[in-house]
Amino acid sequence: MSIEEQQSVKEKYYGEAMRYMDNAKDCLSKAKKDGKFYNDPKYVKMACGTAYNGMLVALDGFLTLKGEEKPKGKLRKSIEHYQSTITKIDKKLLAYINSAYQILHLSGYYDGTNNAIVVKEGFDVAHKIIDKIKPDVN
Repeated sequence: MSIEEQQSVKEKYYGEAMRYMDNAKDCLSKAKKDGKFYNDPKYVKMACGTAYNGMLVALDGFLTLKGEEKPKGKLRKSIEHYQSTITKIDKKLLAYINSAYQILHLSGYYDGTNNAIVVKEGFDVAHKIIDKIKPDVN
């Protein structure tokens, strides 16, 4: 893959992942934080699910850049697929993926945690993953 093609892939996936993160941030603002906790678990769940999906978009871009296979079509994206593929490429990234999965997908989306510190950490980890495909600035 040429440098121009790599840049194009980065721009496409990074832009889409950041769009998800912006939407997640907007959704989280509707949860109304009171001290260290959010008041509305519905919006926390929506925000965490959206941030998690943004992370998956970034991982698709990462796998594309590495020449690895990503889930195709409308198949459900399996965290196990990402874990088994990325473990061969970047173990530090795998640690971030596992953390984001636990925080955003399980604690945030399924359980609806209202702890603002936990949710912030999930968002921070998702941003670290997304930054792996950040386009080069010329």
